[in-house]
Amino acid sequence: MVDLLGPTDIRTLAEALGTSPTKRWGQNFVVDAGTVRRIVRIAGVRGSGSGADAGEPASAVVEVGPGLGSLTLALLEAGALVTAVEIDPRLAAALPATVAERAPEAAHRLTVIQADALRVTSLDPPPALLVANLPYNVSVPVILHFLETFPSLERVLVMVQAEVADRLAAPPGSRTYGIPSAKAAWYCDVRKAGSVGRAVFWPVPRVDSTLVLMERRAVPVTEVPREHVFAVVDAAFAQRRKALRGALATMAGSPGAAEAALRAAGFDPLTRGEQLTITDFAAIAEHLPRSTSATLGR
Repeated sequence: MVDLLGPTDIRTLAEALGTSPTKRWGQNFVVDAGTVRRIVRIAGVRGSGSGADAGEPASAVVEVGPGLGSLTLALLEAGALVTAVEIDPRLAAALPATVAERAPEAAHRLTVIQADALRVTSLDPPPALLVANLPYNVSVPVILHFLETFPSLERVLVMVQAEVADRLAAPPGSRTYGIPSAKAAWYCDVRKAGSVGRAVFWPVPRVDSTLVLMERRAVPVTEVPREHVFAVVDAAFAQRRKALRGALATMAGSPGAAEAALRAAGFDPLTRGEQLTITDFAAIAEHLPRSTSATLGR
């Protein structure tokens, strides 16, 4: 039986550790059991040999920023194999003890790694799911890093600032469509999966939160590397209101060369980046030089 954390438990744990949520690492701890169970359910986490998935292996889940363990315990309750990546050394050291106390039968299914998530390049087992309450200040870089680094990821379910969710899930042509939208679409079909009230966090944030569900799909077919396509995306949105003829001039070598590349790819040079899909960006990238892609497109 897993004993999930409530508001009093969270504060008691933090006091015992002599710690509190920090702005440096964007920490806001979830204090509501219903919310973490909802996240686990939407993510499609499964346990070994249970329910309709009887006979299938347990979900291998990576959780970024587990904090005091609210979501970690819910993932273990569902039967997952959990690798928790925590940058805060005190929280990373304390998490195994919390799990051993509140979910002793599940403790063997938890691995804790004290590290910056953006520097993690290998995990055992390879994760099939990324499920996390992500710090607002690094949410997009973390998502893109894990999607690129771990091809094994089939699905991502993250809780992020509502504004970030809007950008990740925005379709071409919308006001919020931009770099995060286009780059996320390289890897996944993306949609918002519900809002989360501020009251479920400690401390209560000044922004609203939203769940974002990302399901892996085949990347666009192209003759150029991803980095080069992403470099084109970066350039296209560097000055959002510019037509692509001007926005891509530096990459192409001149506005005229950019126009020629755009026409060769089948696009009007006065098109703006916000109108294009990631497949469109890939097509344009095939007609632009690659010399700048080493410093862009990451």
